[in-house]
Amino acid sequence: MKSSIKTAVAVIAAVLLLGGCSSKTVVESDLQIKDAPDWVNEGTQMLNDKDGRLFHGVGQAPAMGDESLQLSTADERARAEVARVLSSFLKVASKDYSASASRGGEQANEQSVSRQIENLTQVNLTGAKIIGRWRDKRTQTVYSIAELDMKRMKDTVAQLQDMSPGLRDFLSKESDSIFDRLAGDKK
Repeated sequence: MKSSIKTAVAVIAAVLLLGGCSSKTVVESDLQIKDAPDWVNEGTQMLNDKDGRLFHGVGQAPAMGDESLQLSTADERARAEVARVLSSFLKVASKDYSASASRGGEQANEQSVSRQIENLTQVNLTGAKIIGRWRDKRTQTVYSIAELDMKRMKDTVAQLQDMSPGLRDFLSKESDSIFDRLAGDKK
């Protein structure tokens, strides 16, 4: 009796494991707002297209009775989304840098690298620009899209004086390939 239960559990576990390995999760926007620009429904993302390697952040603000406040709120939320995506990208880059430094016999101070990455995120946010807005006529919600391109991020890295030369060189050389790996096939 015990061996048949163990066999059944093993078979179920194997089926679940194989089922999990056999499919790729595809996540699509669930907004599906009719007549909205594509960027509203696609949302925040890393995008590699004809315009380059781009960090896009989409923010929104409901009707507030003050249009200026509503627009600035949507804009700031879009910039915050760019910061979130850029921060995730830079965390991967810092882990890759730490791994490459240790393979080369160097020791990367993780706390120093984290501080430099955080500073780089803040500096780059000043370069994130609002490239579009859209108002949903039905709900009066305003959507804003902010953009930061990889070229601008790399230019910022090259100009930072307080960044370790090893990290600066690594980001200069490897950021495009890291971006491509994280962005996937979104061309």
